[in-house]
Amino acid sequence: MSDKRTKERRFLVDRMLGPLCRYLRFMGYDTECASSYREGNKKEDTLLLTRAQYEHRILLTKDRELAKRGENLAILMSGEDVIGQIRQLTGLGLIDPELRLNRCSICNEYLRKATREEIKGTEYAPQDRDGLRFYWCRRCRKLYWMGSHGRNLEKRIRKGLENS
Repeated sequence: MSDKRTKERRFLVDRMLGPLCRYLRFMGYDTECASSYREGNKKEDTLLLTRAQYEHRILLTKDRELAKRGENLAILMSGEDVIGQIRQLTGLGLIDPELRLNRCSICNEYLRKATREEIKGTEYAPQDRDGLRFYWCRRCRKLYWMGSHGRNLEKRIRKGLENS
C-alpha cells in the first residue's frame, strides 16, 4: 500500500481526534487539526468542510452529523482509541501504518536533519547517541529521534493491527 497517492493523502481532524492527528503526523501524513479554531465557534463544522474541500483534505470526525454533511469529503471515525482509529483508516486503504518520523507531531512541518549544535543545545537529547539519527523542526525548535518511545509506538500500532 506504499503507493505515491497514499503518502500524499492529506487529513483534517476534528478536535475530538487530537491523538490521531499526532499519530498520523508521526506516520508522515500532512494532518491539520480543528484545535486551531476558536472553541465554541458555531460555524466550525462549515469551516472544516470548506477547508477540507479547498485544501483537498479528508476530514476525519467523530461527529455523525458532520460526517453526513461532508459526504465524500468526510469519514466518520468509529474507533474509541487511537489504535482502533488507525485500524479503521488502514482497513479503508487510506494509510500505511508505518512511522516515518518526517513531520513535527506538534505543528505538522517537515523535519530536517538536526545539526550537531541543535542536538547539543537540546537538554532532553539522549546522552548515548550511538546509532541514532536526529531530526529538527524549524518552527517548533524541537528535536526528534527514533528511540525507545518511537519503537514503543511502532510496537503498539503493529500489535493493534494484528489483533483486528
